[in-house]
Amino acid sequence: TPGQFAPDGKVFFSVRQSRFGVKTLTPTQFGDLKTIFEFELYGTGVDAGQTTFRLRHAYGELHHFGAGQTWSPFMDPDVFPNSLEYWGPNGMVFFRTLQARYMPVNNDKLRLIFAVENPGASADQGAYTNFLELQNIKPKFDMPDISLQARVMRGWGHLQIAGIFRKITWIDATPNPVIHLGDTVLGWGVNVSSNINFTKKDVGRFQVVYGEGIQNYMNDAPVDIATKANPGNPLRPILGVPLPVLGVVSFLAHNWSDRYSTSMGYSLVNIENSNGQLPSDYHQGHYALANLLYHPVPAVTIGGEFQFGRRINFTDGFNVNDYRMQFSFKYAFAKKFEFGGPK
Repeated sequence: TPGQFAPDGKVFFSVRQSRFGVKTLTPTQFGDLKTIFEFELYGTGVDAGQTTFRLRHAYGELHHFGAGQTWSPFMDPDVFPNSLEYWGPNGMVFFRTLQARYMPVNNDKLRLIFAVENPGASADQGAYTNFLELQNIKPKFDMPDISLQARVMRGWGHLQIAGIFRKITWIDATPNPVIHLGDTVLGWGVNVSSNINFTKKDVGRFQVVYGEGIQNYMNDAPVDIATKANPGNPLRPILGVPLPVLGVVSFLAHNWSDRYSTSMGYSLVNIENSNGQLPSDYHQGHYALANLLYHPVPAVTIGGEFQFGRRINFTDGFNVNDYRMQFSFKYAFAKKFEFGGPK
């Protein structure tokens, strides 16, 4: 509605993207022990807009096994473009989660990963939000999410195929309920991604993901489960359904020279809404950007970027375009320390 958000034409400064981390590699009789601990100052949720500590990675890996918080195997972090905008493409699978993983093959040519991940999902009661019968609906997660990844790496780039499988359950905690609203649904997704070295100066970053009930694995998508009317069944008049989602990422990185580079591209999220959602619920989002970055020395990046976003609602006719210019200065530092060796 008019005046719902702040007026256009605002300028603001931020250091929230500042990040610090430590990686270690320790030789052992079982192979290299690798660890990473990393945080940033980009506050989210109740801390949005603040420089609040936000954990990114707390993960360890030894031989074929790994555990902790890091990228889900369902994700391909190499799809993320070299952008100034922090959040990144909306249609990208982007999720750091607690997990335990097994990697039977992990070398320079091929990688296979199987993982169990911390479960969880979000739901929207939509048009039935105020129904008293839904007030005692509680989530129940009695098995982890299961993910897998196969990645082939060659001189031309890489190709990755990943999958996710999830069990999402909710129960009706009402004593002796008249109608039955508890249920279990299955969420699933397939993610195909790639980096292609077109030339020595041009790299394409691509991803297509499709699934149902996997929205919380996406970089910028709404809820996993929505309500759906079930007329003709008085014992179960409302169903919960996993929402289908399509995500697309397509970006090109070009190096003009050793000091100048550009990244440009487009991303999409499309939700197949249910008939129980509100007309104002999210249906489709578009994202695009183009930048010019200058590297006076290898560790410093200075640049400007034009960013575009578009939101389309379900059925109320609302759609809006958003435009932004961002200018950033980044200093990337790294220091390597070595302490002896194996004895």
